[in-house]
Amino acid sequence: MFEDRFPGDRAGAVRSARVAIAGIVAYGAIDVALVFLRPRFSVLHNAESDYGSKGRYAWLMDVNFVVRCIASLMVVRALATAADDGRRLRAGLTLLVVWSVASGLLAFFPDDPVGTKTHGLAKVHLALAGIAFVAVALGTRIVTRALRAEQEWRPVIAPLAVLSWGALVPILLLGRSHFRPHSLGGLFEKVFLAIELLWLMTAAAWIARTGAGGSSDEKVTALRRSARSRGTGLRGAMARRRATHRRSLLARRAC
Repeated sequence: MFEDRFPGDRAGAVRSARVAIAGIVAYGAIDVALVFLRPRFSVLHNAESDYGSKGRYAWLMDVNFVVRCIASLMVVRALATAADDGRRLRAGLTLLVVWSVASGLLAFFPDDPVGTKTHGLAKVHLALAGIAFVAVALGTRIVTRALRAEQEWRPVIAPLAVLSWGALVPILLLGRSHFRPHSLGGLFEKVFLAIELLWLMTAAAWIARTGAGGSSDEKVTALRRSARSRGTGLRGAMARRRATHRRSLLARRAC
């Protein structure tokens, strides 16, 4: 679709988007597996990070944090390649990089489960999680607004907007619950993460499907080529018209 018009580094954007999609799917599958592998943690009450607390299969949650980091960075790379550059987009993508890096760092600072005393490394974990959540909530909103101005993104801008706004509801509810024992903090957190990951998945899927436009430099080059092509065609048509006119005059004189 857009690749024919702006054939720049589209293959790289599509590859990054496909890697991101695979990573997000793997992340979701690991999360579901951990629910059954560590059943003592409640889906409703415990934070997702509790699956990475000390105990059997804790390493699997650490792997999942790294998967989330890599998948998110791939979405950032795909967006940076496929969308028009601009200050708003750069700001949003910077926040998504913060989300990605903070998510990866969570693997190295194990959490203490809800209802237990929070120690040093767990405090770092909570701080990183807070930074990551705020960064992704703001980042997806800002990137959505930046993409709204692009023609190529209009078919998918409505779901991106709904998801970016919708994620604010569970994060506000999570802020109110504070992961208190027997609260629904665990559920609110999981819904928030699911919505934000679905936003990343939607953006990646659109790029994987269409290539979603091109960078400004690529578009300028393509437009110049198109203009030159149109100019050449116009000059040819004018030359043919002049030749026809001359033949008509010669025919009249012969008569």
